[in-house]
Amino acid sequence: MLFLYLYFTPQAFCKYIKFKLIALEPFIVSARKYRPQTFKDVVGQQAITNTLTNAIENDHLAQALLFTGPRGVGKTTCARILAKKINQDGRTDEDEDYAFNIFELDAASNNSVDDIRELTSQVRIPPQVGKYKVYIIDEVHMLSQAAFNAFLKTLEEPPAHAIFILATTEKHKIIPTILSRCQIFDFKRITVKDAAEYLKYIAENQEIEAEDDALHIIAQKADGAMRDALSIFDRVVSFSGKKLTRKAVTENLNVLDYDTYFAATDLILKHDIPGLLILFNETLARGFDGHHFISGLASHFRDLMVCQHQNTIELLEVGEEAKKHYSEQSKNTTSGFLLSAIDMANDCDIKYKSSKNQRLLVELTLMKLASIDFDGEKKKSESLGNGRNKPDFIIPASFYKVSRPSPLEKEVKSNPTEVKTIKTDAPNTERAIVEGQITQNPSASQNPLRNDGKSSAKVVQESHPVPRTKINIKSTERRVSGLSLSSLKAKKEHQLNKKEDVIDESNLPKANFTEEEMQKHWADFVDILDNDGRKILASNLHSDVPKLSDNFTIWIELPNGTMKKEIEREKYDLMEYLKLKLNNHFIQLRITVNEATAKKFAFTPEEKYQKLREKNPAIDLLRKEFDLDI
Repeated sequence: MLFLYLYFTPQAFCKYIKFKLIALEPFIVSARKYRPQTFKDVVGQQAITNTLTNAIENDHLAQALLFTGPRGVGKTTCARILAKKINQDGRTDEDEDYAFNIFELDAASNNSVDDIRELTSQVRIPPQVGKYKVYIIDEVHMLSQAAFNAFLKTLEEPPAHAIFILATTEKHKIIPTILSRCQIFDFKRITVKDAAEYLKYIAENQEIEAEDDALHIIAQKADGAMRDALSIFDRVVSFSGKKLTRKAVTENLNVLDYDTYFAATDLILKHDIPGLLILFNETLARGFDGHHFISGLASHFRDLMVCQHQNTIELLEVGEEAKKHYSEQSKNTTSGFLLSAIDMANDCDIKYKSSKNQRLLVELTLMKLASIDFDGEKKKSESLGNGRNKPDFIIPASFYKVSRPSPLEKEVKSNPTEVKTIKTDAPNTERAIVEGQITQNPSASQNPLRNDGKSSAKVVQESHPVPRTKINIKSTERRVSGLSLSSLKAKKEHQLNKKEDVIDESNLPKANFTEEEMQKHWADFVDILDNDGRKILASNLHSDVPKLSDNFTIWIELPNGTMKKEIEREKYDLMEYLKLKLNNHFIQLRITVNEATAKKFAFTPEEKYQKLREKNPAIDLLRKEFDLDI
């Protein structure tokens, strides 16, 4: 030793001796080494520690306390600190732990009635040193029902020198009679910020150089449990040594780094689908599953949305360096894009476990994300697949120009022998139905029925002449919702145009027809709608048998006003069809509402049962025989 002292400088010799002493000491995990010894050292539970401190100072402490909360948040630690604190007076040494006055019982292994009876027999003996005897029962929810009952009387009326502290992670398993006798303290999960700050303190104490982002990742992985955070910290330090980097933490904990999601978002914003699929394949090759990737991407979009508002930046639980990256990338996005992206990623997260081809599901979601229009302009179309009228995809403009033929046009196509030429309000334009096809003529002077540029189609006239009239033809190229602004504007324009129309009624057809003929053509029109896929309108028209009244007025009675509005909005095609078939342009439609007719529909199980019993009375006997319930 003297040789070493002469060989080294005094400073180097001290470091050498310190290193040797540390090498001889056994390793103690951080969760035990840095366990709080006072209430001030407890992390993230200031409300509870302040309450307990004030209760001790004011001599206002209950004799039965229940500490409940998640694992690793300080329940047992606070119980031990409280047990030591209540026996201290100003004259005693603060380092004295009063081990003779503190009794710990693990209810997970001592949960029988005999164990509780032995405990209650010891409670009667007063303490030899100090003022109180403290009994800490950990995992108290593991006690049996009989043990709980044996403990009730002692817990309700304990001796003046006894204090019980119960700790549990599952409060709902404790019987209500025990809960009513205890003062309950609910411990909360430790926030990421508090856990990261405490880990930083430990790293500085151990002379470990740690990045803030690395400590935040450890705190997030711990999920609110300080004990788990300290265990992860020890594991990562063993892997990386005295320098704790974000890359080393993500590699050791098998979590995806922020850079992966930043790169994925950049590819989405560029609409780079091939690059996005390659990035996802590389992530799978590193051992991560698709569920982990898509759920992390949804959280990344949430963090980007949080960064867009100054008041919500505090909700971002990352380090300062990562916060700068989030802030920069959030400026390249819009709230509408992020909202749609979060919705798609969350929907994929929900469907992932039930999917048979999980990789294809994630890849399809990524392709949808890369197809979102995020420039702030809403597409005037319905999105494919989701049915929510949202601007999810960039669709060619030609997609929206597909028109749907009206039932009148379909009917004439199915009867090529009937041809009708109608002149519209637009100048030099005729609409003709020729051999089952409808064409638009740019000019009356040109051949109106030319299809291939070489020869014109043959016009087949009706068996009875019909005078050419000027009426408005309702465009069916696009249908809009009755509650949208565009529909209200179109309705107003239609009313204005309607006032300007002047119809010469002297030349209009006015042939007589019977009620049976009208009902036949009405049923044919309903069949056309049904084949066209317009099931709701067809069902509404089929809800009542139309009747013929005076002055060629057709009358139907509906059970509610919603069906009436739906038919009135779509009645133009119906009236044109009936006028054509019945050769009478003076037909009118009268719709009334009688809510009493709605009672004939059975909605409740009792009403359905009554309907079935009216049809077959034997079903009542079947129900009584087998004692069935409705």
